[in-house]
Amino acid sequence: MQRRPLVVSTLALSVLLATSGAWAQAYPNKPVKLQVPFAPGGTTDIVARVISEAMGKALGQNVVVENKAGGGGVIGANETAKSAPDGYSLGMATVSTVAANPAINPKIPYNALTDFTPIINVAATPNVIAVHPSFPAKDYKGFVAELKKNPGQHSYSSSGTGGIGHLQMELYKNLAGVFVTHIPYRGAGPALNDTVAGQVPIIFDNMPSALPFIQANKLVAIAVAAPQRLSQLPQVPTFKEVGLEPVNRMAFYGIYGPKGLPKEVVDKVNAAVRKALEDPSVRKRIEDTGSIIIGNTPEQFAEQIKAEYAVYKQVVDTSKLKLD
Repeated sequence: MQRRPLVVSTLALSVLLATSGAWAQAYPNKPVKLQVPFAPGGTTDIVARVISEAMGKALGQNVVVENKAGGGGVIGANETAKSAPDGYSLGMATVSTVAANPAINPKIPYNALTDFTPIINVAATPNVIAVHPSFPAKDYKGFVAELKKNPGQHSYSSSGTGGIGHLQMELYKNLAGVFVTHIPYRGAGPALNDTVAGQVPIIFDNMPSALPFIQANKLVAIAVAAPQRLSQLPQVPTFKEVGLEPVNRMAFYGIYGPKGLPKEVVDKVNAAVRKALEDPSVRKRIEDTGSIIIGNTPEQFAEQIKAEYAVYKQVVDTSKLKLD
């Protein structure tokens, strides 16, 4: 009598494991949602839409991109964190959602390091400070001189409070000794649109979304956060070149799911994205934005997230940055 519960438990466990294995083998048997935590038009949205079609072909099911903007990416990221861990609700992981915003905002409703299952880092991209052509300066030296000459008279747009554009610009302001007013938006797309329209004179944005407007002379690049000068913008210095190396950090665009995602599902999605990244047309579309293909393992991506969070937490603590 005393051993019967153990026998039942063991049998139940065996059935559960067998059922779980069969379920994982059948995944996916319906469309998969890939949530972008920003409005359409920004770099995260661009990368998600480029990768989703080829990823869906590899999985054998459609991958449907959905946008859930707000809170510098927090609203969409929180929805992904609270989703069922069945592999049908995935999200785009960005520096804003897993590092910058959590580092500066103590009220984030999720734990960036424990409430997600990292799957793969798709790509990394440089960031850029750019200005509207009506701005008084057209190069870095003139830009700094104008901000110091007229403190508080200029403003900049970002993808949202606590996003990477906000935190990097605040770090830049702190190190350069300048003051610019922050105008947060519900994603990089709307922020970019208003800057191109001249409603806001300055933006700190990801290169893929800003580059077409720079190339069309609708924005002027001032400085880039990249390992070296970009072939697309050879005349524009990196932040390291101008003596501000701490600002010289790239963004990343990965895919994750809620915590507790089965390993079989993680491996299937990782393999599907890797296969998608083997497609020359997919690689070209991503690389044409100025991004660098990554395509690493879940474990490597998890380590990247931890490292990026640690960097921005130190930035926040050292520079005593606060939310607006």
